Amino acid sequence: MQQKIIILDFGSQTTQLIGRRVRELDTFCEILPYNKFPKDDPNIIGVILSGSPYSVHDEEAFKVELSQFIGKYPVLGICYGAQYISYAGGGTVEQTGTREYGRANLEMIDCNCRIFKGFEKGSQVWMSHGDTITSIPKDFHITGSTSDVKYAAFANEDKNVWCVQFHPEVFHSLQGMQLLRNFVVDICKSKQEWSAASFVESTVAELKAQLGNDRVILGLSGGVDSSVCATLLNKAIGDHLTCIFVDHGMLRKNEFSKVMEAYEGLGLHVIGVDASEKFFKDLEGVTDPEQKRKIIGRDFVEVFNAEAKKITDAKWLAQGTIYPDRIESLSITGMTIKSHHNVGGLPEEMKLKLCEPLQWLFKDEVRRVGYELGMPERLIKRHPFPGPGLAVRILGDITREKVRILQDADDIYIEKMHHYKLPDGTTLYDNVWQAGTVLLSTIRSVGVMGDERTYEHPVALRAVTSMDAMTADWAHLPYDFMAEVSNEIIRKVKGVNRVCYDISSKPPSTIEWE
Repeated sequence: MQQKIIILDFGSQTTQLIGRRVRELDTFCEILPYNKFPKDDPNIIGVILSGSPYSVHDEEAFKVELSQFIGKYPVLGICYGAQYISYAGGGTVEQTGTREYGRANLEMIDCNCRIFKGFEKGSQVWMSHGDTITSIPKDFHITGSTSDVKYAAFANEDKNVWCVQFHPEVFHSLQGMQLLRNFVVDICKSKQEWSAASFVESTVAELKAQLGNDRVILGLSGGVDSSVCATLLNKAIGDHLTCIFVDHGMLRKNEFSKVMEAYEGLGLHVIGVDASEKFFKDLEGVTDPEQKRKIIGRDFVEVFNAEAKKITDAKWLAQGTIYPDRIESLSITGMTIKSHHNVGGLPEEMKLKLCEPLQWLFKDEVRRVGYELGMPERLIKRHPFPGPGLAVRILGDITREKVRILQDADDIYIEKMHHYKLPDGTTLYDNVWQAGTVLLSTIRSVGVMGDERTYEHPVALRAVTSMDAMTADWAHLPYDFMAEVSNEIIRKVKGVNRVCYDISSKPPSTIEWE
């Protein structure tokens, strides 16, 4: 029996973050659409209602029957979740006309409230809502206020319901983790048994039972998700796993050979396929970013399927699908939030069953599982890399020469990140969520090298900090590091005479340029 917290998603951008925070408390959680509460699951120990982009007064607002869980499990309402609990219970939620957004300080009205155990006086919290609660249901009492929000927190402890109009899951709520710990561990009585070690042990046993002696095929990308997936499967079924690694020609410099060598060290049976000629031919003259992605996706499936058909005894296709992929592909509005290549089933002609051993893990949990499996650190800590590779980091059409230029520039950037040590002993690479180089091949700029005038391309360096890539801020890299990288790229990479740094955050920009 595995205890779980159910998080009902009302469309908030930070719902995934709530889930990550619960997992950090070594407690399993499941994020479900607001209208998909699993009534008959005996493992549920608590329920969290997320925020939402809607007002409770909107015609299209998401509404749920609260009697499904209130009075049966401890319940925590966050922002919209709190407003909806108040609204449904006879309280008043008013549209203020202005958005309450940013830092605030919490004044605890009920110092004995269990949800605020261990809180400091005036603890900083983060507000982000358009409506505000102006009265609460009669059977609730106020537990906390801020200077602008009277009902910042309220509760009905007889029914085990706690509500907050701020966001404890975000970094700016300084004691937000304490609040979630109070709810998950103290109130819901989590045994805190969810860990990388327990996951590996239970998943290996499940894979052995599920797969038996069947042959399994896995498509490797060189990224952490597929690599951990392969290592986990290898531990469970050994040489019954066959991996296929397709090189479309737009990987990082020498990445194909480096990754193949790393996989060999892990004892994996990997078939490497150099299909770069096909990809470059099909991409010739294509400049539209979406079209590039479609061509690369189509060609990848064709190459992979052709190789997979040679393994005639295969019965399963394994994928490194992780939990955020599945959450983003759920529809709670009738529209898919984000489609993902690992979600949605298999090509009919493959006639294989699907195996997704990482489907419940967040990215940081995948890395912890990798460490538990004894994988090399450099493979586990690899930054996310787009499936289409450098094709979406080259503005304009794709040629082998442009890929060569970008590979050389990017190699200098990334390797120097690996070697730049910070005062705490970690590397710059370890402190950045994702870094990469973009070739602005549609632009040429004037430069001078020696006594000669040059007319070559600029490159843009990109580095962001993030928790889950849903939002990201540009990384404040040291000036001496940037100067060294710029000088070396311009000096060593033929075709580049200018280096820029992208200081855009997400939103409004995306992490990748295309």
